[in-house]
Parts: sequence; structure tokens; C-alpha cells
Amino acid sequence: MSQSKDYAKVMDEQAERRFFDAPVSVEKRAEGDKKTTLFVIEGYAAKFNSRTDLGWFDEEILPGAFDDILNDDVRCLFNHSPNFVLARSNEGKGTLSLTIDETGLKYSYTTPNRTFAIDLQDAIESGDVTQSSFAFRASEVVWIEKEGENELRQIKKIERLYDVSPVTYPAYADTNVAKRNFEARESEKDTKENTSGSEQSGSMTVRQAQCKMYQY
Repeated sequence: MSQSKDYAKVMDEQAERRFFDAPVSVEKRAEGDKKTTLFVIEGYAAKFNSRTDLGWFDEEILPGAFDDILNDDVRCLFNHSPNFVLARSNEGKGTLSLTIDETGLKYSYTTPNRTFAIDLQDAIESGDVTQSSFAFRASEVVWIEKEGENELRQIKKIERLYDVSPVTYPAYADTNVAKRNFEARESEKDTKENTSGSEQSGSMTVRQAQCKMYQY
């Protein structure tokens, strides 16, 4: 099996993807004798405390969520495609820079001498590509319930950061993984309710009905 297929399998079975509305930019920088011009691409892959409606639930990422992953082996890919590698960071070193500030997780890289990367730079400069996304696996989450609102899933810790990515079409939720998270959460709550004897015989709880609705 090719590495590309392996990556695709991981993305489908384990990783979640999130998009945040934060502009991607190009900055020209002079190097050394100032005869060489570098083009640095910068953007935020994730923003803290930004509540997102994923359909099954709302979600936000808390400050500190990325503190343990800055030394991961992370790629910067165009549109999450392993065929378009823009940069890479491994153990905090490499062509990709990952930093954390009060806004969120920021990434930057210098445009490599690859045709697709140069074309992407042009698309960013012209405003045709303006947004970013990232692929991850969470290890610590908190669920908050408020009557009349979607449940809120707060991500406290990211266990694995797979990639950051300038994207053409942003997608808020990874359909498969987000749905599995929701259904696992609902199943856990229903189990607790059944154990405590709160469920009436022959009736369906609101959460069971909600879960059933999304099974399509």
C-alpha cells in the first residue's frame, strides 16, 4: 500500500479537520545581501475560543491545546493533499515554522522551488486562496450542556497534529469522525441514564432521538 493511501486511511479513520476564517498572507523578505527575495507564507491554522457549529454539536479549541505537539512530525500541505507538500517540521526543525500566540496556532514557510507552491503563492497574493485548515486527533475534551443549545465540545489537548493546510474550499467538519464523536458521546450518556434508571420503559430519550436523526 502506498504512503498516500496510508495517509488517506489515517485521515478517514482517526483525524479530524477544522477550518478557521483567518487570512493567509504572503510577505516579501530580503535575504543576506538583499539580492535574494524570499516569499514567506503565513496563516493561522487554528484559533482559540472560536465557537464553531458542526451540526451535531458546537466546538471550540482552548488555549494550551497545542502545547504538546510543536515537536510532532507535521507537514504543510495544499488542500490536505500528500501530493502537494509545501513544508515540514520535525522535532521543531525544518522548513515549516509552528508557533502559538494568544490568537491560536500560526504556521509559516518560505515558498519552495516547486511549481505547485509557486502557483499557490500567486493564488494567495491574488486573493483566490485565503483560508487555512488543520488535521488533528484530540486526546482531552470536555462536553458542556446548556438547555436549548447544542452541546459544546471543548478541546483541551491535541494528541497529534497531522498537517496544516492552505485550502481552496474550507470544510468545518470531517463528516465521518465528527459524527462518530457525537454518537459515542450520546451512547455514553444513554448508558449512564439507563444505569441510573432514569429512562422510562418503552420510551425514547431526546438524545436517542437526536442520534437517530443523524444516522443517515
